[in-house]
Amino acid sequence: MTHNGLVSVTIVTYNSGRFIKRCLESVLAQKFALKEIVVVDNASTDGTIDILDQFDDQDKFKDVRIYYNDANVGFAAAQNQAIQLSNGEWILTLNPDVLLLPNFLQALVDAGNREPKIGTVCGKLLAMSATFDLPETPIVDSTGIYFNPMLRHLDRGSQEVDNGEYMNYEYVFGATAAAALYRREMIDDVSIPAGPNGEGPSEFFDPDFFVYREDADVAWRAQLLGWKCLYTPYARGYHVRAVLPMNRHALPAVINMHSVKNRFLMRIKNISPDLYRQHWFAITSRDLVVISACLIREHSSLRAFWLVARNWNRLMEKRLWIMHHKRVTDEYMSAWFQFQPQALPASKQTVRGAKQLAARAVRG
Repeated sequence: MTHNGLVSVTIVTYNSGRFIKRCLESVLAQKFALKEIVVVDNASTDGTIDILDQFDDQDKFKDVRIYYNDANVGFAAAQNQAIQLSNGEWILTLNPDVLLLPNFLQALVDAGNREPKIGTVCGKLLAMSATFDLPETPIVDSTGIYFNPMLRHLDRGSQEVDNGEYMNYEYVFGATAAAALYRREMIDDVSIPAGPNGEGPSEFFDPDFFVYREDADVAWRAQLLGWKCLYTPYARGYHVRAVLPMNRHALPAVINMHSVKNRFLMRIKNISPDLYRQHWFAITSRDLVVISACLIREHSSLRAFWLVARNWNRLMEKRLWIMHHKRVTDEYMSAWFQFQPQALPASKQTVRGAKQLAARAVRG
């Protein structure tokens, strides 16, 4: 049975003035009673702070707490900050460019509470324009993330016309942090102690990633430690996605650099020798494409390799921690790394219970 008041929503803003007001309004309009909304701003300069100030009024918005950083510490570090400031048993990480339908949170929590080893829950995100206009033909943005043998992580269903597909409860590899519900127990379990002696706050999202791929890194680590990610079709929202494989040339150079860096950070931390042996040719082929592109035309991304080398010792400490806490077999992990998106059907008990709760929520 769902108990209201268990969810904290954490949002990181950085020059998000175009989106944040409507995003917060959609969160406040949820039919599920929230514990709190924690917003961390990464030193925005575009008017975002003026908009946030409208919600920084405890008389009007007693559940909203806003914190302002003096510098842009990156998405990963700021989300960790927001999570540490929150108190919910479930944490919904939310991008400011997401618009939630009113039953979104209720559907996620109802599904997640069906099994104690469900650590992450995601719904169906559909694409929308930067002006928050909904397309006449619904286009899928994400129904969870998957990895292929080249270690590329992609969104299930991305850019497909939504023809009523993806309507089953399924276990998927992970969730996009644009709108992912994480169980606090899982966050505590998979977070890596900061520093060799565990000093400082633990790291859920890896601050070395700064931005991009940090959710895929968390998904991989959570799978290694035995946690499940459940997709529910009854949680729906809309997302303005700026980063897609086909528009890399239009992205800021710093985003592309972090993308290259984080590909190697993620693999070094999480891949087992067995998984690498199985897919070494596909991995190496993709590595050669990435490295060649950096050498020939994307020179600004060459800095990524220096950053990987500079942080090598810390990277090895994180890898040792992950491999020491690994709880699943190599065969289990290998089954997820396929060229076609992989999903496993949810248990009958989970599906039956979640559908009953979803139908009850729709009836109001």
